[in-house]
Amino acid sequence: MKSSFAKVIVNPVAGAGRTARLWPQIKDLFKGHGFRFEHDMTEAPGHAIELAKSAAEKGYEMVVSVGGDGTINEIVNGLYEAGNIGDALLGIISTGTGSDYIRTVGIPRRYEEACRCFLQPRKLTVDLGVVEYSNNGHEKKRLFVNFAGMGFDAEIVRRTTQQFKALGGVLSYLLGTLTTILAYRNRDISLMVDGEEVERRVCTVVMNNGRYGGGGMFTAPDADLSDGLLDVLIIGDISKPDLLFSLPRIYKGTHLTHPKVTMRKAKEIEIRSMTPMPLQADGELLGEVPARFRVLPSALNIAI
Repeated sequence: MKSSFAKVIVNPVAGAGRTARLWPQIKDLFKGHGFRFEHDMTEAPGHAIELAKSAAEKGYEMVVSVGGDGTINEIVNGLYEAGNIGDALLGIISTGTGSDYIRTVGIPRRYEEACRCFLQPRKLTVDLGVVEYSNNGHEKKRLFVNFAGMGFDAEIVRRTTQQFKALGGVLSYLLGTLTTILAYRNRDISLMVDGEEVERRVCTVVMNNGRYGGGGMFTAPDADLSDGLLDVLIIGDISKPDLLFSLPRIYKGTHLTHPKVTMRKAKEIEIRSMTPMPLQADGELLGEVPARFRVLPSALNIAI
């Protein structure tokens, strides 16, 4: 039996520790608004999955994420594992590094404004992505809310999170991108999009549910969270100087006119490679290709 209206899951290390500093103010604001809740603090990567699963099984009407896009990802995966993801309303207070997902959803970045979404919440029903992939020889599955990518895209995530995350926001992603450009080599892959297979050399392939990624890059300008499709961004065999010169275009959303860039909408995508290629989902490194991606239509309810 639920003992309060909402379960709030707080990731104190999100945003390079910014969440831990803001949480006392957010908690006081919740109480001042008369918002009925209990909260748990995550203690390690993956903990939010277990906390969200437990909250769903206990029947909480709302589960609130206080953290970054990775925290949202874990909570959604926990709700899904509980088997009743459609019964809970997801609330989001974004205090992380990138805060890309809320840009598409339309939730305010300022926590003072985002908190008001929970007082008389409206429900937005959105799609989710699913990726099935390899990790140390084992087949695994993960949901993603915003985007998933492989190759150059995933290598940026690795460098950003391991080397520059403490710098926060756009700067960390920018430095991660620039250092990746210097070291990365394009790869030959087999790409199947809704049953159509091609062999080609690419820099990266990114499956977008939302419009933004990488700390504000306008990666998929036409993406729709509720259309039952993923927007597949394919950057082909682009040279390093050209990639570096074209980088500002991604922030403006004008990169789609580049001759080495292709965007397609699809329900199912499969990627294979003869050489190891890292894989990320919502800014979290998962494993490597081969990987299969698909859509779960109208799977998640968000408080807006």
